Amino acid sequence: MPRQFRLSLTAPPLWDRESFASSPTNLEALDSLDAWPAWPDGRLALVGPAGTGKTHLARDWAARTGAVTIEAASTGNAPLDLASLRGRPLLVEDADRRSEGDLVDDETLFHLINMAGVDGGCLLLTGRLAPVAWEAAVPDLRSRLNALTVARIDAPDDVVLQAVLRRGFEAAGIRPASDLYPYLMARLPRSAPAALAAVAALDEASIDQGREVNKALALAVLDFGDSEDDEDDEG
Repeated sequence: MPRQFRLSLTAPPLWDRESFASSPTNLEALDSLDAWPAWPDGRLALVGPAGTGKTHLARDWAARTGAVTIEAASTGNAPLDLASLRGRPLLVEDADRRSEGDLVDDETLFHLINMAGVDGGCLLLTGRLAPVAWEAAVPDLRSRLNALTVARIDAPDDVVLQAVLRRGFEAAGIRPASDLYPYLMARLPRSAPAALAAVAALDEASIDQGREVNKALALAVLDFGDSEDDEDDEG
């Protein structure tokens, strides 16, 4: 059978609040972001495991406030013009991974934190771990990080995991069988990256084999250790 190619229907990611799946795992983060601009000292750290929605919520906040977004782990950047950022809402993404980039060293982060709460400025930082666990060689930065107000997002629950799966399938232009969702959610780790990896594996297998995306394909492709009790679902 000739290899089939699915037309790319992938749209740019939506960072708006309406497309975010709220659940008890992220209510603390939602409440904390909605409390802006009344953050203590104009600062907030949004933390949680990879794939829990930190970027989604942070970019939504940035869009609503007109914040300047700084990707701390990126490379090939010109130095930040700190004077031009004074008094503005700022988002620093992946602040705990700033050593991987060339934009936000310890001194720069220290100044960005100090600028928050001055002349109308504010600062949202994102990271996988709480700021107390971030590396900091500058003693004054260490004390600033330890004092930050923290909002946490926990690992996805079923509500969030199903939303991640649905968006992944929609982005790939796939309409899976409805019973695939409970099948996957009962077996996948509580992780958005794991859910998206499963979607990618099913998408590739569906194209390669010319098969529908359903439980039978998941049984054949994903290593869940299931028995061959779903053969009647073959398609």
